[in-house]
Amino acid sequence: MNEMLGSRIKALRSAKNFTQEQIADKIGISRQKYARIENGVNSITLDILSKVAEVLDVTVGDITRVLDEAPAVAYRIGEESGSSKKIFDMLDLFYANKHMCEKLRHRDMF
Repeated sequence: MNEMLGSRIKALRSAKNFTQEQIADKIGISRQKYARIENGVNSITLDILSKVAEVLDVTVGDITRVLDEAPAVAYRIGEESGSSKKIFDMLDLFYANKHMCEKLRHRDMF
């Protein structure tokens, strides 16, 4: 999951012609930490995901959409190792996104 999100973020960053350093500076983390996120080494928090989406002028859904597409492809090519972990990771991300969405709606009401 981390690799898929990192790859998607990298593609979006490249499309906008930003460097890793520029994105890291704008979201307030080191370039090394940002690079580890793009490489799938570090998990990305919802807070950082939201900041990255804002800098890249996309929605969190635009970034996480890659998670919806990958399982069908992985299933067709027979990848089964770690599938339970991937499901739990996706559920965690879903609930984190749901919580963030509710927070944003609540904030917009006031």
